[in-house]
Order: sequence, then structure tokens, then C-alpha cells
Amino acid sequence: MMKDNVSVASRMLHGAFILTLATVLSKLIGTLQKIPLQNMGGDVVFGIYNTVYPFYSLVITLAIAGFPIAISKFVAENDVTGNDKENRRILRLSSWFIGLLGVLLGLCTYVGAPLIARWIDNAHVVSAIRYVSIAFLFVPLMSLLRGFFQGHQNMIPTAISQIVEQSVRVTVMIVLLLYLTSRQAGPEDIAAGALFGSAAGGAAGLLVMLFYWRRYRTKVNKKMIPVEVTIRRETATVIHVDVAAAVNGDPIGSESSWRLLRNIVVYAIPICLASLALPLMNLVDTFTVPKLLKAGGIGDSGAMIQFGIYNRGIPLVQLITMLATSLSVLFIPALAEARFKRDNLLMQNQCRLALRWFWMMGLAASVGLCVLAEPINVMLYQDTTGTDTIRWIAFTAAFSSISLISAALLQGIGMVKAPAMNLLIGALAKTLLNLWLVPKLGITGAAIAFVAAQLLAAALNVALLVRSTGLRLGAGAMLLKPAIILAGLASAAVGAQWAAAAVLSALGIRAGRMVALVESLSGVTAGAIVFVILVALTKLIREEELRMLPKVGNGLARLLQKLRVLR
Repeated sequence: MMKDNVSVASRMLHGAFILTLATVLSKLIGTLQKIPLQNMGGDVVFGIYNTVYPFYSLVITLAIAGFPIAISKFVAENDVTGNDKENRRILRLSSWFIGLLGVLLGLCTYVGAPLIARWIDNAHVVSAIRYVSIAFLFVPLMSLLRGFFQGHQNMIPTAISQIVEQSVRVTVMIVLLLYLTSRQAGPEDIAAGALFGSAAGGAAGLLVMLFYWRRYRTKVNKKMIPVEVTIRRETATVIHVDVAAAVNGDPIGSESSWRLLRNIVVYAIPICLASLALPLMNLVDTFTVPKLLKAGGIGDSGAMIQFGIYNRGIPLVQLITMLATSLSVLFIPALAEARFKRDNLLMQNQCRLALRWFWMMGLAASVGLCVLAEPINVMLYQDTTGTDTIRWIAFTAAFSSISLISAALLQGIGMVKAPAMNLLIGALAKTLLNLWLVPKLGITGAAIAFVAAQLLAAALNVALLVRSTGLRLGAGAMLLKPAIILAGLASAAVGAQWAAAAVLSALGIRAGRMVALVESLSGVTAGAIVFVILVALTKLIREEELRMLPKVGNGLARLLQKLRVLR
């Protein structure tokens, strides 16, 4: 029994590692693809894309986010009893349901594109909405099959399909960008072509999942060859038993298809709603910022240009939040175990350490992006337009990192709904602040509103965490020492940038993206080195605290000792 438990745990950890790695890689591909989109398409295309894509993400999340998790839960339960026939019935029923839902959503989005454009108050987005609606035919079924294999503790199909989906999406987008720009197509058509990549990626991801499903079905069918077994009792009665039915579960007596489907939907709906909060924050900008900018008298195209400039800094912040999301899952099982053991001191120590690490990581990224905003803007987007807005957007990295880790910590102690509610409150605050600040300050006002909304969501999460665990956060560790470290980081980054610019100027190279690239990399490298040194010198993270990090603490402590950072 112990060997089986170890085997299951090992398989789960292996699967979690594969899935996390694939998620990080696919999100990295998806985030970085926005840079060539802006470079080749321009700010109008970039603005249209960033207007429509959050809407698509919201609808997909609302419609299907909970179903893969629900399917994996029901499949995992049936795996315990070896009831594969019931698992296939679950997949068949849910596939019909989610497939029809996807077709319905696709049709409604395609037909309703002009109406949605009127809600957004921008006629340029109609073609883009219609092209992205095609993705609804593929993405729901692909997600459902991912949930099925995850229920079997097989993460490889999901991992491969994620990477294939994102790779095909970006490839198709870039090919269409090159083709349409060479044909002198309008911004609406170029943005629509870019968004068609989502449909192509979804189709490719679905093909991968269907390939794995066909292999799985062939493998299971080979095991289901009926074998007749005769059991003789004292009465000499002969009973015939179908081994396949005995192993895979007898459908006789199982719940009706309608009741089973209802149970799946009821389980999935709360997960869908909880997942809705994050894309909702981006959707607030979609439905408010272009409309408010247009009300200022700059027209549809002008609003899209400004909205595209506003979104320049967001992919960089998303890289930080993506890393925070991936790392935050390390703390959930450790906290759940501490809660199960009723070890309140361990819970407090884990929460304190996690908050300190993510606070410093987010602040370092925010300050670095803020002071290097101008060369990074030129390096990625060719000019300095919107640099001040990027500086404001940079600080969402710090507060979104705290929001994400505090949400994970709350989930680890059993408080699942509160983080989603707090993020919804943040989205409401974002709406109100946009209405107030955008007419006065333009896209900079939207950036300030974004920072304030993330700060509010993070503060609500941390306050609830402190109240629930009795956690105490020292001002020195959270404010004083970070201020010293960040001052050193900023000075080093700016000094390295100026030094690089001086060297290049002496060589006769004074402007352009290559200069910006060298300045940016020099600043980032110098800032990172000084950051690590000052963290060690100020003893912000002690060795015993470092070793408390779940899974990676001991190995990281040994590495830093070898480098003589820890003594």
C-alpha cells in the first residue's frame, strides 16, 4: 500500500512539473507574440487586437473554464474503481454539451459582432470579433479532452497540446501579418488576421488531443475483450460473468445521463465564476478606455492608437505575473498540510516568507521596468511613445504578484471564494477610476487606475490572510530593507544604462534599437546583480527561512552557499 501511495505521489509530482513547464512555455510564447504584432501591424492593429482578445478570453472563461476541472474530478473518482465505461460516458455527454455550447457561442459572437462593436463604441473591431469567433468551434472540445486526461493523471497530452496550440497561433498570426501588410491591407483586416491565429491554434490543439484520445481508446478496447468465466456453486448453477463489465463497471444502475450532466455542470459553474475575475479586469479596459478616449474627440482610429500604446507595457508585466502564478502553486499543498496538522506557527511562517519573496520579486521587476522604461520601449516597440504610461503600468507587477500569492495562500488554508471576490472588487474600482481618470489624463489615467485596482485587490487579500492566520508582518522586512535594496537596484540599473550609452556614443553609435537593446540588457544585468548582493547583505532572507521554501528551498540554499551569497 505504501509503495502504491509513493507511486501515485511521484506520478502526481511528475505530472505537475510537466504541466507547469508547458504552461510557462506556452504563456511565454503567447505573451511575447504581442511584440511582433505591434512592430509589424502598428499601434492601431495592436489596439484592435487588445480590444477584442480580452472579450474572447472572458467568454471562453465564463463558458468552459470549470469543465476541464470538473471532468478531471469525475474521471479520477471513476479511476479508483476502474470504471472506464462510465468515464467514456462522461466524456461523451460533456462533449455533446460543450460542443453545442461552443457552436452556439461562435454563432452568437459572429452574428452579434456589430452589436458588440457598438457596445465597445468602435466599428473597427467587427471583423476581428468575427474571425476570433471561429475559435469557439475548437477550444471548448480541446479543453474538455485535456480535463479527461488530467483526470487519469496523464499530463503529457495537455502539455503538448498547449505548446502546439500557442506555437501554431503565433506562427499563423505572423504569417498573416506578413502577407496582409505586404498587400497594404487595412488595420481592421490585419487585426482580424492576427486574431484568426487563435482559431488556428485551437484547431491544432484539438487535433493533438484527438490523436491522444484515439490512442487511448484503442488501448482500452484491447483490454475489453469479453471473457466468459464460469463459477460453480454447490447448487451446480452456472453463472456467466463478463470480465469487461466487471472491470470497467456495469452501467446498469448508474445515474441517468441527464442527472450526470447536471452534476458536472453544477460542479463546473462555481469554478467558471471564480476564474472570471482575472479576465474581467482586462475587459474593463476594453469597454471603457477606447470609449472614453473617443469621447475626448480623437475618433475611432485615434482611440485604437492610444489603446495600443497603453497596452505596450502589459506583456512585460504579464511575464512577471506568469512567473508568480507558476511559483505560487508550490505553497498551496504545503499550507494545506500545515492546516491539516493544525500547525498555526508553520502556516504563519510559510505565509510570511511567501509574501516577502513575492513582494521583493514584484517590486524589483516594477522598479527595474520603471527606470529602464525608455530604452525597453524603443527596443521592443521602436519609439518612446507612451514611456510614462509604461512607468505606471510597471508597478502593477508588484501588486499583482502580491495579489496572486495571497490568493494562493488563502486557497491553501481553505478560503477559495474570497480571492475571486476581492479581485471582482478590484475590477469594480478599476471601472470607477477609469471613468474618473481617463477623461482627465488619457491612457496614463487608465494605467494609474490599473495600479490602484491591483493594490486594492492585494490589500484585501493580505488583510484577510492576516486576520485568518494571526500573521504579523514586520515593517523592516516589508518596507525599510526593500527600500534600501530597491534604491541600490535603481542606481545600478540607471548607471549601467548611462555607461552603455556613453561607450556606444564613443564608438559613434548614438541611436536606434541596437543602442536601446544594449542599454536595457546592461541595466537589467547590473540591477539583478546588485539586487542579489543587497538581499544577502541586509539578511532580508535568512538561510533557515530559505530552506522553508516548499520543494526548492534546500537546493536553492545549497546553491547560494556555494556561490558564497549565504554564509
